[in-house]
Amino acid sequence: MRPDEFLRALAQLPPPLHDRALTLRPYARSTRCDDCQRIGDAVRLALTAAHYEELTSTGELLDTAERLAVEHTEHVPPRLDQQRGRGRVIRWAEASAPLVAATDASWKGRAGGLGYVVSDGHYGVLGRGTGRLDPTGASRVLVDELRAVDYLLTGYDEVPTGMTVLLDSLTALRYLHRWQAGDTDAMPAGYSLRERRWSDQPTLVRLAEQVARRRDLTFAHVKGHSGHALNEAADGLSHMARRRREESFDLRPRAHALVDAFLRDWHANATL
Repeated sequence: MRPDEFLRALAQLPPPLHDRALTLRPYARSTRCDDCQRIGDAVRLALTAAHYEELTSTGELLDTAERLAVEHTEHVPPRLDQQRGRGRVIRWAEASAPLVAATDASWKGRAGGLGYVVSDGHYGVLGRGTGRLDPTGASRVLVDELRAVDYLLTGYDEVPTGMTVLLDSLTALRYLHRWQAGDTDAMPAGYSLRERRWSDQPTLVRLAEQVARRRDLTFAHVKGHSGHALNEAADGLSHMARRRREESFDLRPRAHALVDAFLRDWHANATL
C-alpha cells in the first residue's frame, strides 16, 4: 500500500480507530517477512472495511493486527520500567552512533501523554493528567512538548554525546535553542515556577539548565505526520499513553511492538 493510499484510508477512521491504525502503519508496506505480511494484510483489510463503513469489522481486524504484532515481538521480552514507562527493544541495541531520538506529546480533554523513541531501541510512554496544583498554565501543549524532551533526557544517567533530538513543534524547538544559547530564564507563558513538593526544581527549569550545559546535543525540526519513522513512533506512543488514562488495555506489549515496527522502518532507510 502506497503512503498516500494509506493516509487517505486513515482519514476515514474515527479518532479511536485512527490512532490504532496509525501505530500499525509500518506493517502496511511491502515486506519479505511473513509475520509482518500477515499483520499488514489485517491492517489493509481493516481499512477496506472502514471504506464500506463496517467499523465493527474494522475494529476486529485491528484487534487481530495488534495481537499478531505483539506475538511477532514476543521473542524479545518487553523491558519496561512501570514507574516511568521506559523500555527498550534490545534488537536495536547495536545501532551505530550518533544516536537519533524523537519526542512528542498528546493532549485531549484532561488527559495527556508523552512519548519518545531512540534509534538504539530505548523508548518511553507516560500518561499525564491535570489537578488543582498543576503548574502547566495556559501553554499546555507547548509545555508538554518540552516535558517530553525532559522525559527522554532523564532516561539516561548520562545523555549520550552528540545525540540528535527531533521535534515536530517549532515553538518548543525555539525554546530549546534559546536555552542552549544561555537564555535559561525564558519560560512558556503561564508556566508556574513555584516550589514543587515532588522535585527540587520545576521540570522545565531543570531541562533549561541541562540543555544550556549540553552544546553537543542537536535539537532539530521534523514535519509531523509526514511518514518519518521516529516521529511517527513518538506520536504513536504519546497517543497510546493518553488513551491508557481513559481506557483499559495492556500498554507494555503494544508500546514494544509499535517501537520495534517503526525502528525496523527507520534502520531500513537510515535518514534523519
